[in-house]
Amino acid sequence: MKHDRDMVGAFPVSAMDRLPAGEAMAVRCLRAWSEGPVAMESLLVPALGPRGARSCAQAFGEVMGMVQRHGRRALMRHGANCRCVGSDEAILAHFVMVAATGEREDAMLIASLLVEGPLLMPLSEAARMAGLYLYQAGLRQGRGFAEPASATRH
Repeated sequence: MKHDRDMVGAFPVSAMDRLPAGEAMAVRCLRAWSEGPVAMESLLVPALGPRGARSCAQAFGEVMGMVQRHGRRALMRHGANCRCVGSDEAILAHFVMVAATGEREDAMLIASLLVEGPLLMPLSEAARMAGLYLYQAGLRQGRGFAEPASATRH
């Protein structure tokens, strides 16, 4: 089977409804970021309020600015309303959430797929800041926490 070079980075690997809430928000932000800061902020305002949306958009803009200027290649993304999640979208969303959860070494390892060595630390730090906001936004958008392992409820 021949690999289609046009699909590099956009090949569907998941669906939006299968992603954890924070990662789904990161994918939505990536798609909105391409339309400009106003589009990204309007996506985030319902979950984070104006101040939080502005801070998140700024941190996410830093991540995307570094990736856009210094990335190994351009990131591919699907349309704003597409239910598919492309491989580039999935890895960026996972990277942001790994950085947000404090897994610094793992975040820098994933960042090495996106940019060159000198930018690993600044990219991971910007992703951590954006990821904390996106995690919070994902929780507030109704998905909440994962179901507990036991059936016992208090």
